[in-house]
Amino acid sequence: MIDQFGREINYARISVTDRCNLRCRYCMPECGVKKIPHAEILSLEEILRVAEIFSRLGIKKIRLTGGEPLLRKNLPSLIRRLKNLAGIEQVTLTTNGVLLKNLAPELIAAGLDGVNLSLDTLDEKIFADLTRRNFLGKVLEGLQSLDKNLSLKINCVPLRGVNDDEILKIAASAKDNPVKVRFIELMPIGCAWESGLKGIPTAEIFSTLEKSFGELVPVRQKNSLQGPAKYFRPKNFVGEIGFIDALEHKFCGSCNRIRLTAEGFLKTCLSFDTGLDVKNLLRSGVDDEELAEKIRDAIYHKPKEHFFEGATKFQMYQIGG
Repeated sequence: MIDQFGREINYARISVTDRCNLRCRYCMPECGVKKIPHAEILSLEEILRVAEIFSRLGIKKIRLTGGEPLLRKNLPSLIRRLKNLAGIEQVTLTTNGVLLKNLAPELIAAGLDGVNLSLDTLDEKIFADLTRRNFLGKVLEGLQSLDKNLSLKINCVPLRGVNDDEILKIAASAKDNPVKVRFIELMPIGCAWESGLKGIPTAEIFSTLEKSFGELVPVRQKNSLQGPAKYFRPKNFVGEIGFIDALEHKFCGSCNRIRLTAEGFLKTCLSFDTGLDVKNLLRSGVDDEELAEKIRDAIYHKPKEHFFEGATKFQMYQIGG
């Protein structure tokens, strides 16, 4: 699919639940949130129907998100069926890793191509304070349970005064292992904005890493389905270090993704309400051809760029990251 600005849209993030077993300070209130009634969440069959239409329109990669996607029942079955759709080249997953150890064998058997593990700290005390849960041990066990042939990315959000001192330690995870450690700029959305948490500029992190590891050499990415991260490899590193800084360096001109929320709303840009109520169409009896045309039209009118300044309305858990 090509939008009105000539961008090829080939990557869809699908949120399968709004629920989560952590309460990360930049994502969700301590008391949690009002759960969306199960009947208002897209069923697996509805997700598959939309994904099949996505594939016909040119989507080649699907990433399953949440909330925490591993809380969704029958997720391995969904992955297996998504992998069988013609045109879908990759099915990946973003997770906090708490339930990963027990589910990893089923996920891998279903054909999962990759895991993005959210991990902001390796310190138990900081983890418990940041996530409001004492689950770091479970997350690390889940990390160790993954197949070495599975594509693995570790996502870290650098926070001033929280995990500053761990940047080097987390980055070093890529030294002897073929993983991609990505440092993601804190987004001014919802709880992150309201709590007063402050991110650390990418340039500062880059400088810190180069002082310790030496020159960060750019790595050319061969896969056109990759997200917005820019990757580098220090000398003697097996893995790579990546940076995603949507505010400091807008990458809207090359954005290739759309998002489907757990409630079935197609968001064509993270910072806008504009999009398409897919669930309402599905449940009003729309046929596949009409649904495909409406999705195509929504994507064609994808906004040119985001405007996050003062954006306090959205919560990250609601839109799948």
